[in-house]
Order: sequence, then C-alpha cells, then structure tokens
Amino acid sequence: MILRTKRLLLRPWEPEDAPALYRYASDPRVGPIAGWPSHVSVEDSRRVIREVLSVPETYALILRGETEPVGCAGLMTAGATNDSGSIGPNDGEVGYWIGVPYWGQGLVPEAVRELLRRGFENLGLAKIWCVYYDGNDRSKRAAQKCGFRYHHTERQKLCPLLGQRRTEHFSCITREEWQQDNLQKV
Repeated sequence: MILRTKRLLLRPWEPEDAPALYRYASDPRVGPIAGWPSHVSVEDSRRVIREVLSVPETYALILRGETEPVGCAGLMTAGATNDSGSIGPNDGEVGYWIGVPYWGQGLVPEAVRELLRRGFENLGLAKIWCVYYDGNDRSKRAAQKCGFRYHHTERQKLCPLLGQRRTEHFSCITREEWQQDNLQKV
C-alpha cells in the first residue's frame, strides 16, 4: 500500500532503506524520547526494518520527489502487539518519528492525518490512540495538531526497549470527532 499527501509518499519499508534509516535513527535525540534505543549500525537498522518495520500499516516517510526515507509513521490495529494495552477490537494506535533535520516542518502531522483518514475510512476503526512519553513535547504537539484529545496518564510504565519506567500520556480521537473536525475545516 502506498499513501500520498501533499508533500509525502508513505510506502512500505525496504531493506535498501537501511542506510537512510540509520542516518536518522542513530541520532540520540530521536529514538530514546520515543522509547527505543538509537540505532548503532546500518546492520542494526536493517534488522529493525526486517523485524519491526515490515508489518502492515507501517510506512517509510519519503519527501515527494525524493527516494530515501526521512521518518516513519504507522497504524497498529487490534490484534497487534502493543505495550500500552489501549487497543480495543475496533481501535488503532498511531506512532511516528522523523529525522531531526525535518523537525518543525509539519511533516509528521501531515502523515498522521493521512493515517487517520486510512484508519477511519478504509480500515473501519472507531477510535485511534496516540501515546507519548512525558517530555516528548514535539510528539504531544503533533498529536494535538491532528485532533487527538487527552485521555489519561499512566505513571511508572515499563518502557521495554530501554528498560526504564516512564510516564505515558494517552490521547485519542474517535471516528465521529475526526469527521466533525474535518467538516469544520471544509
């Protein structure tokens, strides 16, 4: 599946994306705030593509007219493994990150809005969650720009990939809220 926005192409990850993934995922400002360790080599990135990113509804973010990924966005649906425990039978959870050179350009909200559209219109989801760790203000702002509403906070949650306990903030948007938000923008 390939999705398109005004400035982005969202496509499945490919093994050949490993060098570009490593370029951005090795930056310590990217992964740890999102709950995963910085990549340590191109081979590490290749393994992550193979074992983590090669699942349905997980997309490499490519700037239109370019060929290499600059970030990632995905939509995990019911039945998928999830650490937050928030996914109900008709729910999804969105996750995202983007390389530091692309911070502050509105690319993540653009990608997430397309995933919301796909989740509600094509996958028939009733609610989509967004979870971010305390201190990840960029992720919080991206979620707010996309219409997610604060739901609750859980403290001392295990961040399994880093072996730490952290505070997680949960926000969500229902299909009805998303439809209403889109009607107001027309």
